[in-house]
Amino acid sequence: MTELGTVTWPPAPIRTERLVLREPEARDRAAFVELLASPEVNTYLGGPRPRDEVEREMPGTPVRRPGLFAVELDGEAIGQIILTKDTGQLRQAAGRVKLGYLFLPQAWGHGYAAEACAAALDWFARALPGQAVVLATQTANARSMRLAAKLGFTEVERYEAYGAEQWFGLRPPVTPVPPVTSVTPVTSGREAGPAGGASVLVEP
Repeated sequence: MTELGTVTWPPAPIRTERLVLREPEARDRAAFVELLASPEVNTYLGGPRPRDEVEREMPGTPVRRPGLFAVELDGEAIGQIILTKDTGQLRQAAGRVKLGYLFLPQAWGHGYAAEACAAALDWFARALPGQAVVLATQTANARSMRLAAKLGFTEVERYEAYGAEQWFGLRPPVTPVPPVTSVTPVTSGREAGPAGGASVLVEP
C-alpha cells in the first residue's frame, strides 16, 4: 500500500517514442538541483530556491517516492513528473491525485512534457482505473495552460492565491487502452508546457 493506493512501486521503466520514465537515480542529482534552483523553471512556482540550500538538502540519490518519475532523454534526466494524493494543501484537490511536472529549460519547445505526462497518466489509468486527476497552474503560464488542455484537463474554477490568478482543472477517469510500447510525441507547434504546470512540486 502506497500513498497512491494499491499500486506496485516502482513500475518497470516506461518507454515512449523518445523518453524513459523511471525511478530517480544518483546520476539525476545535478538535474534535480537545477530544477529547484533555476529561475526560469520556477517563474510561476514562487521563484527558485537558493542553489546552495538545494545542494545541502538534496541527498546523493534524489528522494524516491511512489508517483515520482525522473524523465530521461538519451541517458540524461531532463525533468520530473509526480502523481501524488493531495493532503489538503489545495482545498479544491483534497483527497484527489494531482499531476505535477518540472522540465529543464533546454528541454522546452520539443514536446517532451506532453509526451512524458501522457505516458504517466496512461500508467496511472492502468494502475488505478476509475480515478480522476487534477492539476493547478497560474493562468499567466500560457504554455502550461496549453499543455493541460492537450492532456484532457478541463477547467473547474479560477481563484486568486499567492498574488496571482490560479487555474484548477480536472481530467476525468479514462478507460485504459491496450498496452503500447510508445507514446506518439506532440509534433505540431512548440512545446505546450515547460516547467511546473501544477502546484504539486512547489506552490505557485
